[in-house]
Amino acid sequence: MKYRTILLFGAPGSGKGTHGKILGTIPGFFHCSCGDVFRSLSPDETLGKVFVEYSSRGALVPDELTIELWKKYTNALTAAGRLDPKRNTLVLDGIPRNVHQAQMLDKFLNVIALLNLCSANFENLVKRLQRRALKDNRLDDANLEVIRARLKTYEQETKPVLNYYGKGIVHRINTDGTPVQAFAKVIQRVVKL
Repeated sequence: MKYRTILLFGAPGSGKGTHGKILGTIPGFFHCSCGDVFRSLSPDETLGKVFVEYSSRGALVPDELTIELWKKYTNALTAAGRLDPKRNTLVLDGIPRNVHQAQMLDKFLNVIALLNLCSANFENLVKRLQRRALKDNRLDDANLEVIRARLKTYEQETKPVLNYYGKGIVHRINTDGTPVQAFAKVIQRVVKL
């Protein structure tokens, strides 16, 4: 059975995690952040070492490892009864990160919408990432060069995912303004699904 899925999409700092966490508190929705799954790995584990190696450079973890970790995590949630594909809409952020990952996920996901969270101001993204680095102790967000590398990786590798899903699935949402204003736009779109 495929998971009914909403993808939260956008550049680093666009608000995917913030809005995903809020949606995940609403009955019938289950939020899964691939970045949080990676960051929860022990740096002593093989996959944890791989994540640190790539994230410290602002690069993406190889596709097969990313999908393997995601499947293992969601299968465990489903087996534990926390994620029910019949009752829950899965809200994903941080995956897929490129077209190849999107293709690999096709057999597991029924994507009903991709919410493309956008900011018109590059500096907004940088400020959000730097605040998050301090607040959440996320070293991958602290260095300006790593931030620039992550934003470049997003433009080159991740943004083409929008074309993969197409206009019928993709909904653009401007997240400039306060988090509450941005979430109001997100929930207005979700209500229409």
